[in-house]
Amino acid sequence: MLTRPGALLRIEETALLLGAVMLYWQMHFSWVLFLAPDLFMVGFLAGPKVGAAIYNLGHLAVWPVLAFAVGYGTGKSVWMAVGIIWFAHIALDRMLGFGLKYPGHSRTRTCSMWGEFGGEKQGGSGATV
Repeated sequence: MLTRPGALLRIEETALLLGAVMLYWQMHFSWVLFLAPDLFMVGFLAGPKVGAAIYNLGHLAVWPVLAFAVGYGTGKSVWMAVGIIWFAHIALDRMLGFGLKYPGHSRTRTCSMWGEFGGEKQGGSGATV
């Protein structure tokens, strides 16, 4: 098990997702916000390179952590809620095997290079097969 990074990452992302959901529930935020769609996918309408850049920018964990910190520091609960939802979304994506995107195609992602993480096998060049 400890030699299977894909399985370890799936466990880790599951724990992060559960932690975010529990924090969200504990803070009594509206669950309607939790169902927000992945708006960063819209960038792919401008092509794979722009789409990958916009998607990756929106799926860095630093942004939701920063949003939560700003909300906590200013007492604005909406920013805390957005930060938790955003963080949980990223964790869910990664738990399911969807990571950051490469500009070649919206389905080529970093998690697929972790081996069996998304059920895909890694080819010799690191590309998904």
